[in-house]
Amino acid sequence: MKKIIILLVLVSVWSFSTLFAQVMPQYWDDVQTIRQYDKIYAPPKNPILFVGSSSIRLWNDMERIFADYEVLNRGVGGTVINEIAFYINDLIIPYNPRQIILYVCANDLRDDRTTSDTVLNRTKRLLTLIRGKLPHVPIDYISMKPSPSRAKYLDKMILANRLIRDYIATQNEMHFIDIYNLMLTPTGKPRPELFRADSLHMNKLGYDLWTKEIKPFLLKK
Repeated sequence: MKKIIILLVLVSVWSFSTLFAQVMPQYWDDVQTIRQYDKIYAPPKNPILFVGSSSIRLWNDMERIFADYEVLNRGVGGTVINEIAFYINDLIIPYNPRQIILYVCANDLRDDRTTSDTVLNRTKRLLTLIRGKLPHVPIDYISMKPSPSRAKYLDKMILANRLIRDYIATQNEMHFIDIYNLMLTPTGKPRPELFRADSLHMNKLGYDLWTKEIKPFLLKK
């Protein structure tokens, strides 16, 4: 009888673990890794927080480049807007940032069902969530970049960038950082020299361009 009870307990635990794995939200492991890292290496107090998708996560020398500003990189590659919103209490709020630099919307355009209006509404929801938790913290939104591998979505991206820019213009302590046009050739095509071989993620030239454009927006302590 005792063996049967133990077996039933083990089966129940296994079933629960399997179910949890099936319903575990996307990027759960990545976020837990960040949380564990914070326990080992204490993040700076009141940093300028860079948060968003892979363009943030892969900016490996960010903290060196912006050493005078005390920045913190909490990008999670592949995330879409709603996922950053889902993890707001893990990736944003605990750091009590004095400024937030956000880059997140480009991955939302990867399917034909998502419209520019959809991206705008998701972005408004995310910004509203952040505002509700951190009402006085400046938020700077980096426009979506024109990756050559996503050329088919550029028209939708242009409209979404414009809609988000116009919305941000109506908000207090929010700014729109336009890097889109800087990453185009004179004929309006994405500049391939700014990107890695995958034509999606930026190389050093791309990040150098971003650094020059973003730096004037950063707040020193």
